[in-house]
Amino acid sequence: MESWLYISIGLVFFAVSFGALVIYTFLFGQRLQMAQRIEQVVGSPAPVPVRELELSVPLYQRAIRPALAGIARLLARIMPAAREVELQKKTVAAGSPGNLNAREWMVIKYLGALGVGFLIWSWAGLTSKSLPQAVFLSGVGILVGWLGPDLYLQARIKQRKTQVEKALPDALDLLTVSVEAGLGFDGALMKVAEKTRGVLADEFAIMLQECHMGKPRREALRDMADRVAVDDLSGFCGSIILADTLGISMGNVLRTQARQMRQKRRQRSEEMAMKAPIKMLFPMVLFIFPAIFVILLGPAVLQIMKAFAN
Repeated sequence: MESWLYISIGLVFFAVSFGALVIYTFLFGQRLQMAQRIEQVVGSPAPVPVRELELSVPLYQRAIRPALAGIARLLARIMPAAREVELQKKTVAAGSPGNLNAREWMVIKYLGALGVGFLIWSWAGLTSKSLPQAVFLSGVGILVGWLGPDLYLQARIKQRKTQVEKALPDALDLLTVSVEAGLGFDGALMKVAEKTRGVLADEFAIMLQECHMGKPRREALRDMADRVAVDDLSGFCGSIILADTLGISMGNVLRTQARQMRQKRRQRSEEMAMKAPIKMLFPMVLFIFPAIFVILLGPAVLQIMKAFAN
């Protein structure tokens, strides 16, 4: 029993330390990277020792990321190629959070399953659960730890798609105005990437960077459509590729696409408004109506009970 207590204390200390590290990286990581970039461009007044430079790197990049990469190289021997390709597509569609690849996410899945299962097994031992209960709860913990990264990636993918669908009509309006004002298509895309923020602006910037590195515009557009996996953006990229191939006026194509995207956004909003009453029905039936019935019928029920009691 005492060994279980020591193990639990150690696990709690590790979980608290890791949580504090994640919160610190989330709050101050971007600021530290910006300060480091400014020092690289402007120059520091005095040479910094190598030891301080190594310690200035966040712990995630200094220790955690190399450990994940090392385990991922060992896992590559047993990981099916089809599974890796599928997970890599999902990771790219999610925006590559943490700059992790498919193998590293698979390592996180294994570590999450083992970690959560072991924590629940330890908790079951401390609370004197029976062996079948401990095994069942540990199995549930392993399943949760295994599916947790997939659920996180799915949530990221859905969030990115929603942001792209909302930002695409406005971006196309700005793109149309820029092209009609005399800018080329690449210049108009650069203007949209500079004047807007979000997932779509980042994808436009990546596409332009690929074009500057020598990739043909058609391939860059197709790759962008495959990365984001949004039907509206795929249709836009297909129209631009077709217009570029057939020599159609880019302004007319962009104007038509902008009109269609605005109409789709309006239809999507109307669809959500039509679904709202149906979604409101369930909480009303489960929570609001019972309270109303208690308030309205409660006194009558009490009077009836008193009448029959007499």
